[in-house]
Amino acid sequence: MSILIVDDEQDIRELVGDILRDEGYTVRLAANSDDCMAAINAEPPSLMILDIWLKDSRMDGIDILKTVKRDNPDVPVVIISGHGNIEIAVAAIKQGAYDFIEKPFNIDQLMVVVARAMETSRLRRENQELRRRDVASSEMLGSSAAFKALKANLDKVTKSNGRVMLTGQPGSGKEMAARYIHTQSNRAAAPFVTVSSASIEPERMEEVLFGRETPERGVEPGLLEQAHGGVVYFDEVADMPLGTQSKILRVLTEQQFTRAGGTDKVRVDLRVVSSTCRDLRAEIGLGRFRQELYDRLNVVPIAVPSLAERREDIPELTRHFIEWFHKSQGLPIRDLTEEAETVLQTMPWPGNIRQLRNVIERVLILGEGTGPIEAHELPGSEPKAQSDTNLSLGGAIATLPLREARELFEREYLLTQISRFGGNISRTASFVGMERSALHRKLKSLGVVGTNRNGGRGGDCDE
Repeated sequence: MSILIVDDEQDIRELVGDILRDEGYTVRLAANSDDCMAAINAEPPSLMILDIWLKDSRMDGIDILKTVKRDNPDVPVVIISGHGNIEIAVAAIKQGAYDFIEKPFNIDQLMVVVARAMETSRLRRENQELRRRDVASSEMLGSSAAFKALKANLDKVTKSNGRVMLTGQPGSGKEMAARYIHTQSNRAAAPFVTVSSASIEPERMEEVLFGRETPERGVEPGLLEQAHGGVVYFDEVADMPLGTQSKILRVLTEQQFTRAGGTDKVRVDLRVVSSTCRDLRAEIGLGRFRQELYDRLNVVPIAVPSLAERREDIPELTRHFIEWFHKSQGLPIRDLTEEAETVLQTMPWPGNIRQLRNVIERVLILGEGTGPIEAHELPGSEPKAQSDTNLSLGGAIATLPLREARELFEREYLLTQISRFGGNISRTASFVGMERSALHRKLKSLGVVGTNRNGGRGGDCDE
């Protein structure tokens, strides 16, 4: 934590600086308002000790105080003056000064004020950090091979400062992966700020990102400034306007920018994580995304698997959502029947984890008591008018001879079960009631060459 001392008298600022250094503080010195503002723009201090009267300076202490409290309201400012009176003290406190000390001051008194001001600064930062934290959990859940591969890749990048590009289908958990990187990194105590590129109006994008300065409202920090010291997450970066892309590229290069309507350079220390569900190389070819920005963002590419690629994780994710909705909304805690679990693992999930979450919330809200969730409560599994023992055959299968129809059913049924168990032949065989070797023979006879670990067709059957 650093302290900035601003005083036009060299002896005073150097004396105070030496005392504070002896106490273990990092100290910077400024003789006038220009030096002061340059030091603040380079890196806001944890505390300022500011002289009211600054000889040969564009701004006096009160003007500097107003500017600091406007642009950096969390920085406590202790005012010192050799010409102090009650009016100046009251004016300084009204403008946001933490305290006022009159020259010549007692060193012990100064140290008490500094210690209290630094503690206030620390508590304020902690409170803001707690308020900024999103309620969404960054806990990563799963045990499938696809999930383990994802988590292994994420763990490799958490301790670095490299830029990460997350790719995957909508709803697959890209933001959750970004939050995991943040919470496991050395920036975990700093902000995590999401930039929703698709939801911000293009004409407001730069104002939202960089902030603005107006005479009426002063400084309004943008998202990049709010993320200083932490992680900024560009969600669906392909939706960012071309004009904004060039400015973001400049920020990534220089680590500084100018607010809309302002002139001062704002320096930021950011780690950037971005995501997309689109093919950015194709977007580059169509002239909708800048190659230079892609190169800057795509330092470490990580693919986030779809829910269909990690069906083994569906029961665990479902129980997590049930518990989460119980805690957040007071919805009942319900277990799953085996039939409901099977249906969930074999349903199509074009909306991925987000869709699963929505389905579970719907079932809990419209549910039938507090007993286990039954299969018929799930969307698309409502009871039919026919008896449960009757199956409605499509026109195509109805035209086939019994042997071919049976083979078609067996083939699709077994592929569905293999996909459900993540390509694990032993678990599939156990569930369908076959010996593992018999299942291999059956798959071969049905023309199924193999499935991969995630249930995709082709390759060798895996355990």
